[in-house]
Amino acid sequence: MPGPRQVSFRLAVTLALGAQLSVNLASGLAVHAFAVTGAAVVVLARNGLSAMVLLALTRPKLRRFNRRAWTAAIAYGIAMAAMNSLFYEAIEVMPVGPAVTVEMLGPLVLSVALVRRWRAWLWAVLALGGVALLNGFKLAELASPGSLLALSAGVMWAAYIVAARGVGRAFNGAEGLAVGMTVAALVCLPRGIVYLAQSPPTWPVLGWGMVVALLGTLIPYGLEMTALRGMAAATFSVMTAVAPASAALFGWLVAGQGLSLWAIGGMALVMVASFGAARGDPAARGDPSGQARPG
Repeated sequence: MPGPRQVSFRLAVTLALGAQLSVNLASGLAVHAFAVTGAAVVVLARNGLSAMVLLALTRPKLRRFNRRAWTAAIAYGIAMAAMNSLFYEAIEVMPVGPAVTVEMLGPLVLSVALVRRWRAWLWAVLALGGVALLNGFKLAELASPGSLLALSAGVMWAAYIVAARGVGRAFNGAEGLAVGMTVAALVCLPRGIVYLAQSPPTWPVLGWGMVVALLGTLIPYGLEMTALRGMAAATFSVMTAVAPASAALFGWLVAGQGLSLWAIGGMALVMVASFGAARGDPAARGDPSGQARPG
């Protein structure tokens, strides 16, 4: 099976930023979907509808895939399902902007770890300070259900980045995305069925699911798959630095969620830390060896 074609670093950066904007718009819209159904159903609709569309478009020939490809797709699907489920549970109980800010600790720590320089951990400390400032240094809020869910989603976000890079190497085109999305839908299916048994799906539920699937999955994950072929996983992690700002913007525009000055300051510190962590990544300076480093 021939390997996927690489893309330029500049194009990869553009695609990664576009993916973040699309994902955070979907998150803002998902808040409205929660008024119609629960987070578990929204996640199932998002992954399930995305899987059906991608399978219809790509028609992957499953018998051609080797063990390496299946392992990558399954790991990717599990990471995606866990990341989406935990994050949607988080924004059901806290604003989108702060939830994304806390979630970003996962990819930030991954970026710092991949650079392997002790000074890079200073950026992680700055990010932790930003999260503390986000909650006005109230320790009880740092341990709130929403913050813990968002932090858990961040851990799975880091796992998703690593798994997505593996899928990008093992598959051609969107086949890996289609198979991984199907795995994610199957993982979310049992819990979704429990909720659907209590409240059968309606056209509004399906409509919200399709919108969230398009903006939160079909567009951004396709862009991310392509972006990860032109940059190291560490660089990709840093490109998500715009996520808190765009999430807060869409949370305000779409869901009417305001933010305190503490929250804005904390989000700014996390974004500064994310950008700072990129300075140690050779791929960001055009070193092709950085792009080949295992993610």
